[in-house]
Amino acid sequence: MKYDETAELPDELYELLDGRELITKQHEAMMLMTVTEEQWPHTAMISVGEIVALDPGHVRLAMWNGTATTRNMIRTEKATLVLVYSGKAYYVKLALRLLPVLPAAKHPRERFEADVVTVRVDVAQYADIRSGIQVDFKEPEAVLTRWYETLAELRL
Repeated sequence: MKYDETAELPDELYELLDGRELITKQHEAMMLMTVTEEQWPHTAMISVGEIVALDPGHVRLAMWNGTATTRNMIRTEKATLVLVYSGKAYYVKLALRLLPVLPAAKHPRERFEADVVTVRVDVAQYADIRSGIQVDFKEPEAVLTRWYETLAELRL
């Protein structure tokens, strides 16, 4: 394996998470890793409709209220985003800050701003990484509408 590390999202990740053209990105899902109070790893799936890159060094996340992942994020102020995209595995360490609640939010969520601490890019010299997690939505139009609205609220 070959590892490269940087403190910013590479161009291909920034473009994936820029909040644009969600219809072409709707099948991409990622793992968000946190740590429980008992110090166990905790994994949740998130989509491109729940995270937006403000610039290569900062992202915002919209998380469901009251979940184990959200509680872990509030408590530790840390998370790691894990995804396979464009033939590479990415491990993105995030330093989190809880944002104020939006009282008039159409889709109430806990909102976080995150500094990108490090991005490790993993490429296998002996194999091609073909895919990460892919999803198909039962009602894609409704999901895409909610995502655009959620990402607009993240930018507030």
